Amino acid sequence: MAQLGRRIFFDRTLSSSRALSCADCHSPQHAFGPPTGLAVMNGGPTLARQGMRAVPSLMYLERQPSFSIGPDDPEAESAPAPVAASGVKAVPQGGLFWDGRANTLQDQALEPLLDPSEMDGGSVAVVAAKLRRAAYAPAFAQLFGPAVFDRAPMLVSEALFAVARYEFEDSAFHPYTSKYDAWLEGRARFTPAELRGYRLFNDPKRANCAGCHLDRPSAAGAPPLFTDHQYEALGVPRNAALIANRNPAYADLGICGPKRTDLRTQTQYCGMFATPTLRNVATRHVFFHNGVYHTLAAVLDFYAERDTAPQRIYPHDARGRTLAFDDLPARDRGNIDHVDPPFDRRRGEAPAITAAEERDIIAFLGTLTDGYRAR
Repeated sequence: MAQLGRRIFFDRTLSSSRALSCADCHSPQHAFGPPTGLAVMNGGPTLARQGMRAVPSLMYLERQPSFSIGPDDPEAESAPAPVAASGVKAVPQGGLFWDGRANTLQDQALEPLLDPSEMDGGSVAVVAAKLRRAAYAPAFAQLFGPAVFDRAPMLVSEALFAVARYEFEDSAFHPYTSKYDAWLEGRARFTPAELRGYRLFNDPKRANCAGCHLDRPSAAGAPPLFTDHQYEALGVPRNAALIANRNPAYADLGICGPKRTDLRTQTQYCGMFATPTLRNVATRHVFFHNGVYHTLAAVLDFYAERDTAPQRIYPHDARGRTLAFDDLPARDRGNIDHVDPPFDRRRGEAPAITAAEERDIIAFLGTLTDGYRAR
């Protein structure tokens, strides 16, 4: 099943352009993330349509819980959290995509396959017709029997299940072979810069990265995933490179839409996006849901200066006023985190981390890249 899924994952003929496969946006050579520095990837029949959001990595999703809104439980990695009891803060958590709208790898694989701005497969019937003609079609008959070709929805569903099995079974998607993993096992030592960065990463009053990107093994002893699976409204700047943003009335509200539609009325979550894993983050060239930043240095500058020097982060109007949080409607800006460090500073105050400390954190983040070999 997983071997069939691998062939489907790399099959460009399933796209309308016949030039785009799952692997072209989720490149194995780039931690199953985007292979370019474009804010979003292009798709469609001529690869000229701009996608909506930055392509996330497909790595380390094998322990991703289903989407739920419930008690804050960073250790939850399987079943959805229960409904929050009275007086307990309920938080959105789990799910796939930036807004958590899919709960399984199988469901996740369907959307880009049919999205007009991505693989643009057209319809389930069109994709099924291509699967029947594919060189690997005999594998379907072997696995499911020849009747699988009689019903297009069943054929496509089984194809996407095979893709999900490939992502789940192939260790390339979750190798746990970084220097950090070796360090946890006592097989590696951090450099002085990496160690300083590690301490800052975990300092709850300074960088506080580990507040959301959990870096300790789970209670069951599983390696850390560097995410709490939760959602945050960070207020990153609007990305002028996105065609959709040319319309000043357009807003990407994450959990509240436009891709996700079932929580549009839950305005307390508008502007929230998933906290991704930081594993292999040093290999990326696109950061945050809108791809507004292209270096880790720029990302850390945002965390350090969003509130202390917003004039360096956001654009200005004709009168020189800083247009802070310009990618969210004013009505939703109350959802932005102003409590957790490093966002507990005010304009003009010293940032939580200095430029030199940012470099140390970047050095530490480099230890999260898979493929480390102990000397």
